[in-house]
Amino acid sequence: MVYGILRLINFAHGEVFMFGAYMAFFAMTSFGMPWYVAFIIAILLTCIFGMLLEKAAYRPLRDAPRISIMISAIAASFLIANLGIVVFGGIPVTFPRPDIFNIRIVIGGVSIISKALFIPVITAVVLMILLYIVNHTKTGTAMRAVSKDYEVARLMGIDVNRIITFTFAIGSSLAAVGGIMWALRFPALIPFMGIMPGLKCFIAAVIGGIGNIKGAVLGGLLLGFGEIMIVAFLPELSGYRDAFAFIFLIVILLFKPAGLLGKNIAEKV
Repeated sequence: MVYGILRLINFAHGEVFMFGAYMAFFAMTSFGMPWYVAFIIAILLTCIFGMLLEKAAYRPLRDAPRISIMISAIAASFLIANLGIVVFGGIPVTFPRPDIFNIRIVIGGVSIISKALFIPVITAVVLMILLYIVNHTKTGTAMRAVSKDYEVARLMGIDVNRIITFTFAIGSSLAAVGGIMWALRFPALIPFMGIMPGLKCFIAAVIGGIGNIKGAVLGGLLLGFGEIMIVAFLPELSGYRDAFAFIFLIVILLFKPAGLLGKNIAEKV
């Protein structure tokens, strides 16, 4: 989402992901909210957090060279992660998994935990909502216009700052959904938990075609499937599953640099 608008890799996305998971954790444990209320509150707070991040770290550098914005994004990533250590503490905490996500379902002799079914369903629903917003709403049309050329979009009367803030709001909300689903699968939360998922999100986006929404989802599915197959068929290499992601990235870049669903775009001079 952010790259499609600003041609900027949001290196702080993993930390926004972490923030969403912690907000859901505190909503359930400190305030005793039901899980469904806690998840909604966490998504809303993360959405606001993402908009504040855009306003503080990216908007002042809107007209600066790309390298300046990239450095700001990296600095924001390290700042948020280390602030997480100060605010949340460095000791891992256990995310409370609601019972509905722990139901064991047997299908054809195969036992599946319900969370394994919820995650792809939630992903599909979120993808459909996102595609509808981008392709069938006035704001989505403005987002696509800004992604082509925000200077021309500005001349056409589009409020570029509002559209970019809205894009960060959606991206941050999606990061919160991802962080919550990750916490349901891996319940140990630490402030640096977003680093590897953030890198893998970037890898998945490149594999699918960076800037392409459906491509990012496809890249994530292929990456996850590949890692699972490594563990299933070559268990002695299970310790190298993270390395597989980077090897996969290199192979894709060598043979299809634009990604599976991406398009080659000439760089503006």
